[in-house]
Amino acid sequence: MAKYELNYEVLDENKNNEITAAEEFIDWVETIIFAFFAVILIFTFILRVANVEGESMLPTLTDGDRLVVSHLFYEPEAGDIVIVNNNEGHVYGASNELESVNGLGKVIVKRVIAVEGQTVDINFDSGEVSVDGKTLDEPYIKELTKMDEGGHQYPVVVPDGYVFVMGDNRMNSTDSRDPRIGFVEEDDILGKVVVRIFPFDSIGVPA
Repeated sequence: MAKYELNYEVLDENKNNEITAAEEFIDWVETIIFAFFAVILIFTFILRVANVEGESMLPTLTDGDRLVVSHLFYEPEAGDIVIVNNNEGHVYGASNELESVNGLGKVIVKRVIAVEGQTVDINFDSGEVSVDGKTLDEPYIKELTKMDEGGHQYPVVVPDGYVFVMGDNRMNSTDSRDPRIGFVEEDDILGKVVVRIFPFDSIGVPA
C-alpha cells in the first residue's frame, strides 16, 4: 500500500512539473510577442530609422550613417538636425507671395537654422549667417557659407509654419538657399534626429 502511494505521488509531481514547464514556455512566448509588437508600435508612432545619403551634412554626419528619428509631438527648434520629405520647395515670388515649386522628390537631412518669424541673412562674402541680426556661432560646419543658390533675396523672413534649413557642408549642400527646397513646411518634417546607431564606433547624439 505504501509503495502504491509513493508511485502515485511521483507521477503527480511529474505532471505538475510538466504543467509548470508548459506555463513557463507560454509566458516566454507571450513576452516575445509583446516585445515584438511594442517595437513595431514604437517605430510606427514614435521613432523611425533613416539612412544618410551623400555628404551635405559633413562633418557631422557621413554617407551611410543610420539615424533614429523622433517625430511624436515634435516642434522645430534652431539647431535641430531633421529629416525632411522634400517634394516641393517654397519661396517668395515676384509679388512677394509664397509660391511652391517642384522639389528634389526625396527625403533629405538638414539642420534647422531658423524657425517661423525669424529673419535670416547671409553674407556670402564673409560666409557668415545671421538670424534676427545675430551672427551664428557654427562650430559644426565644414566650410563658411559662401555659395548663394538663388532661392531668396536676403535678409528674408521665414513664413509662419515653415523653417529655414541648411546642410553643415555649406559648399556642397542643396538646402533652403536653393528654390527646390526653400522654406520647409513643418508638416514635411518627418522628425528630429535623436541618435546615430551606425556605424558602431560613432554611436551617439550628433551635435
